[in-house]
Amino acid sequence: MTRQEAQEILTGMTTSESLLRHARTVELVMEAYAIKLGEDTNQWAIAGLLHDADYQAHPDQHPKVIVSLLQEKGEAEIAHAISAHYTKWGVSYDTLLDKALIACDEITGFIVACAQVRPHRLEGLEVKSVVKKLGQKSFAASVDRDEVYKGAELFGVDLQEHIGFIIQVLQKHQQELQLAPQVSIE
Repeated sequence: MTRQEAQEILTGMTTSESLLRHARTVELVMEAYAIKLGEDTNQWAIAGLLHDADYQAHPDQHPKVIVSLLQEKGEAEIAHAISAHYTKWGVSYDTLLDKALIACDEITGFIVACAQVRPHRLEGLEVKSVVKKLGQKSFAASVDRDEVYKGAELFGVDLQEHIGFIIQVLQKHQQELQLAPQVSIE
């Protein structure tokens, strides 16, 4: 599957700007990890891009719709990773791709939430600030902290190093993601 095909699938099911940005941020992080680990960058990026593709259109069936579509298209590995991207679904984590997706999903969304409340957005965002916010249950309350911790553990990464890596990846794309420092016009 090409990225363009994946993008068409995503936009065919998702119109929410925040969900589209989340898909893009997870795609970027997954692609960067694939490069770092010598894995298939296209496959990892597409898994990140499509992991929540059916969430808006089919919330009660998520992720079954996108998983079925990917299986029909012969993308079994991506389909399995997406079917396993939440530990409470009880799906096995068989590959590094499976583990990477679970490790990158919630924490990437959380880091974006941290950036959005800062005047300088991603610029200067520190790992310790993100870790501190993780301890504040009322901040980005919809982010499942257990998933953040379990994901890092499954992927075999130190959580602080993982957060630092994700921040660096997102900073490289801060303009595109609309997470660059806000400029005041006077």
